[in-house]
Amino acid sequence: MSLPPCPKCASEYVYQDQENFICPMCSYEWHPDQLNADDEALNVKDANGTLLVEGDKVTLAKDVKVKGSSQGIKIGTKALIKRIREGKDHQLDCKVDGHGEMYITAKFVKKA
Repeated sequence: MSLPPCPKCASEYVYQDQENFICPMCSYEWHPDQLNADDEALNVKDANGTLLVEGDKVTLAKDVKVKGSSQGIKIGTKALIKRIREGKDHQLDCKVDGHGEMYITAKFVKKA
């Protein structure tokens, strides 16, 4: 049976210990099902390249126009990320201070 290479250092000298795989080169241990779960996680980054997760507090990095409204949201407005979703546009489901619930594109926010 051929074992997969180490996901951290790509070493081929991996061995199996019960259900886990272990890399002797970097001492990384993982369960084979763990890699599949990590691949499914969404990686959304803010304007500065910082990884965002649900529950993060963010501020707007630029003025944003609100569709269907004559007013926009000013730079520096705070928001709380409730959910991260898939898609090119509007990856963040946020509660924006003074404006309520709305979807925001991740490139227009920075982590507070």
